[in-house]
Amino acid sequence: MSELRAEGLGFGYPGFPVGRAVDLSLRAGEILCLLGPNGCGKTTLFKTLLGLIPRQAGRVMLDDRDILSLHRRHIARMMAYVPQAHATVFPYAVGDMVLMGRTAHRGTFSRPTPEDRDRAGAALAQMGIDELSGRDYTRISGGQRQLVLIARALAQDAQLIVMDEPTASLDFGNQVLVLNQVRKLAAAGLGVVLSTHNPDHAFTYATRVHLLGDGVTQAAGRPVDVLTPDVLSRVYGAPITVERLPSGYHVCVPTGLSSDAETRPPAARPALAGD
Repeated sequence: MSELRAEGLGFGYPGFPVGRAVDLSLRAGEILCLLGPNGCGKTTLFKTLLGLIPRQAGRVMLDDRDILSLHRRHIARMMAYVPQAHATVFPYAVGDMVLMGRTAHRGTFSRPTPEDRDRAGAALAQMGIDELSGRDYTRISGGQRQLVLIARALAQDAQLIVMDEPTASLDFGNQVLVLNQVRKLAAAGLGVVLSTHNPDHAFTYATRVHLLGDGVTQAAGRPVDVLTPDVLSRVYGAPITVERLPSGYHVCVPTGLSSDAETRPPAARPALAGD
């Protein structure tokens, strides 16, 4: 079983530090949710964990080995990356996009095997989009593209999956589809770290949560312990209340949210002379 660990990690770009002194870990069977306001460095942190950009301090360990000592293909076999949905320049077929997830196992210029094609097809079916296999990736919706990218990561058969806001461009039904799939992956023994802007996702799906703000860790631990009204209000700069539903789930709402009767716009008054 693989483990990803960051120790005292500083991350950013040349001459522009973004975050510092971040410690986090991801183990098999876990869902780690990365939360934080816009611009706090979630995407930059992910790219540093994957070794796509150089770290500025600390280290990233994959199975107790510094990621800098590992070959890129070895890293790709251990960790898969799901970026935010994007439209590629080239009109690849959806099935071919997913098949690219097998590159870590065969090499860049190797011909895909029947096993590779079967694995890609299974990943498409797992995400419920197998009917898109022959479609042009550039001509499907942003939400569909996100599902394709997740299917590509599944086809990669890595033990750890890094997802950068995987539900950002999805409607509510597809958000549920993706997050339920994430839960199944964790139950099957994979480790998943995902970023989101929605604390409710962390309450519902995450094993642990890591909250970033102002470039540093604001809190880390179990969602019910970490995502308190005080912490959330401070990090997001808005008064937030956490409520427990009868189902046992927790949700975040703005503090002082008025009832429907109080927020309903007043009825139009009759026009008066001179109005």
